[in-house]
Amino acid sequence: MSKPKLEVADVFRRHSARWRAANEAHLSLAQRRVMTAIELCRTAALGGHVERCEDCAHTRVAYNSCRNRHCPKCQWRAAERWMAAQQAELLPVPYFHVVFTLPAEVGAIAYQNKAAVYGLLFKAATRTLATIAADRKHLGAEIGVTAVLHTWGQNLDHHPHVHCIVPGGGVSPDGQRWIACRPGFFLPVRVLSRLFRRLFLDGLAALFEAGALKFFNDLAMLSERAAFLSRLAPLRAKEWVVYAKRPFTGPRQVLAYLARYTHRVAIGNSRLIEQTDEHVVFRWKDYREKGRAKSKVMKLAAGEFIRRFLLHVLPDGFNRIRHYGLFANGHRADRLALCRRLLDAPQAECEDATTAHGDDHAAASVDPPPCPCCGGRMMRVESFDGSHSRPRPAWRADTS
Repeated sequence: MSKPKLEVADVFRRHSARWRAANEAHLSLAQRRVMTAIELCRTAALGGHVERCEDCAHTRVAYNSCRNRHCPKCQWRAAERWMAAQQAELLPVPYFHVVFTLPAEVGAIAYQNKAAVYGLLFKAATRTLATIAADRKHLGAEIGVTAVLHTWGQNLDHHPHVHCIVPGGGVSPDGQRWIACRPGFFLPVRVLSRLFRRLFLDGLAALFEAGALKFFNDLAMLSERAAFLSRLAPLRAKEWVVYAKRPFTGPRQVLAYLARYTHRVAIGNSRLIEQTDEHVVFRWKDYREKGRAKSKVMKLAAGEFIRRFLLHVLPDGFNRIRHYGLFANGHRADRLALCRRLLDAPQAECEDATTAHGDDHAAASVDPPPCPCCGGRMMRVESFDGSHSRPRPAWRADTS
C-alpha cells in the first residue's frame, strides 16, 4: 500500500504543540494518549526491526505501529484480520444495513457522557430491531445484529450513530425453522424510528434519575431535573432518523462493507489534501443536497481540525463493535450452528473467539510485505527499541 502524501500524523506533528499549550485544561488523558500515539506511530521513537529478503538480500527498516484504534495508519491491518475471522460466519442469506442516528439536540449530552450515552445508543438500537423482528406482524423471529458505533460526520462534526448489519431473517420462537424476511425488505423504518425514539429517551431519563449523567459548561443547567425533562420534551414529538439501506448483493459485499466500517476512524489519510502553517484542507461528501452525496473540499484552521478529530476519541475500554441476539458472544457458536442447520448450509470452521470478535486490539501474526525488488519473502533479522539508535539481534526471529 502506497503511503499518502499527507497524514493526520503530519498535522499533529506540525501543529499539536501550539494547540496543546492553548487547550491544556480541556484535554482528557485519553485524548493526550491518542495524539502522542499518532505522532509517534511508525517512527524510530517506538522502535522497530530490520528485514532482509531471502532471495536478493535487500534490507529495509520497519518501524513499529502504535496500534491505537484511533490511528488511521493502524486500522486497515486490524480490519483485514477482523474480516478474515468473520468470513467463516456469514450466513447464506441476504444482509441488511440499518442506521440509527441521534438527533443533534442529544449530541452535546452524549459528548459529555460518552460511555453512558453511547452505550444506551447501542442498547436502544439493537433492542428496537429485536423487538420489532420478534413481532409476528413483521417477522416473528429472533435475529442477530452486528452493531458498529460511529461518532462523526464527513465534516468531522460530532454525529453519533450506529450502523447495524442484520441477516434477512431469523430463528422461529420454537427454534425449529428459519423465517426469512420478504425479498428486498427487512422491517418498516417508521415503526423502528418510533420505538427507537421511545426506548432511547426513556433510557436517557433513567440514566438521569440514577445520577449517571454529568453536565458542564453550557449544559450545567441540565443538572436540574425540570430543565433536563424540558430539554427532552420536544424530542418526543420529533421524527428521529432511522435509515435502512438496500440489501447487500452477496457475502463478498457484506465482508467488504464490514471491513470498511468496523475499523474506520474519523478521517482517513487518503482524504487529506494539504496543510499550511494555518490550515488543513480535506475532501468530504455532503449528503444534504437533494439526497445525493456531493464531493466537496473543506478548509479548517489547523487547531479546529485537531479539535474535531479529538471529539471522536472513545473512553478507554469502550467497545465500538458489538454483537447481539443470535450473534451475542455468550452463545454465538451454538446459535450460528443452529442457523446453518435450519438453512441446510455447511457448518463453518471454528474461529478463535478472541480474534474473531474482539473490538480494535485483536492481535495476529501478519507476514511482512514482499520484497520490493524481487517479490521474495522478507525475514526479520534484527530488532531495536525506541531507546536505542542501533539495531540489536532478534534472537527469537522466526526462520521457518
